[in-house]
Amino acid sequence: MIDATQQEDASVDGVLIEQWKAGDQRAATAIVERHAEALARFAARLGVIDDVDELVQDTFVRAFSAMDTFRADSSLRTWLFTIQRRLLIDRRRANARRGKDIELEDMHAISGFDALDTMVANEAAQRVTNAMARLTRMQRDVFLLRVQEGRNYKEIAEILGSTEGAARVHYHNAMRAVKEFLHD
Repeated sequence: MIDATQQEDASVDGVLIEQWKAGDQRAATAIVERHAEALARFAARLGVIDDVDELVQDTFVRAFSAMDTFRADSSLRTWLFTIQRRLLIDRRRANARRGKDIELEDMHAISGFDALDTMVANEAAQRVTNAMARLTRMQRDVFLLRVQEGRNYKEIAEILGSTEGAARVHYHNAMRAVKEFLHD
């Protein structure tokens, strides 16, 4: 079910896309400003450490070059997540072919509290990170998209190239596994 905020976001994005197609470069800037932060968070949650900004920039470059193919069956942000995920998969494959076996961390906890709050938050984040490390890649991706980005199962399925049912099952299994690890 689409809520009013999502409908409004889709409407704003639709207007900006049409303005950009008509030659208004300010619309492109507005699209980037609306979605860059979420893309950076998503990249970080997928394990990108050093070149988050570059990946986000490459995502927008690819998106703007393919904007005519955007059908608005899903939200613009979902489409951007899909592009970014594919770019990241391509990069990882290229690095593997070149012999660069890079370990990527899945989460980084950032906290702006006092020292005790920071210590507790870091410990909790580390426990969740350890729990997530036990998940399959698909479970981890579904979990992050659902929990961190608030995506619905249809959007998750589109981003990951799966079905809604499979996304639900992976999320359920991921939640169960994380809860079991945290209770141990």
